[in-house]
Amino acid sequence: MKTLIIYYSYTGHSKIIAEGLAAAESADIAEIKDVKRPGKLKAYLLGCPGAIRGKSWPMEALDKDMSSYDRLILLAPVWAGNPAPVVNSVLSQIPADKTVEIKMISGSGKSDCKERIEKIIENNGSKLTDFEDIKA
Repeated sequence: MKTLIIYYSYTGHSKIIAEGLAAAESADIAEIKDVKRPGKLKAYLLGCPGAIRGKSWPMEALDKDMSSYDRLILLAPVWAGNPAPVVNSVLSQIPADKTVEIKMISGSGKSDCKERIEKIIENNGSKLTDFEDIKA
């Protein structure tokens, strides 16, 4: 099974975990990049309310084609209990017929978004096979 690990990292925690997981899984890796990286003030004052509402922010195209993989593992930082807005952009692009695992990275190890994310993935025709909150 061909695996792609997709991650967004604002502070670097998700990147470290993604790189370790990619090595352990012998998986390819792709970084989610903002078209324009928000400063801390914008990230927290606008990003957190946007994350709660499931809003998306513009992102650069991934350097890997998700449709070429059977299994996708998405690592995302938790902003106000939800994935950062740029991660929502990736969720909406997940192609059909994929198995998807989500790993939410936060200081508390808690998120509030499993049902919402599962619905998005299923509406795309894929299946959420694992959802994990990771304290970092």
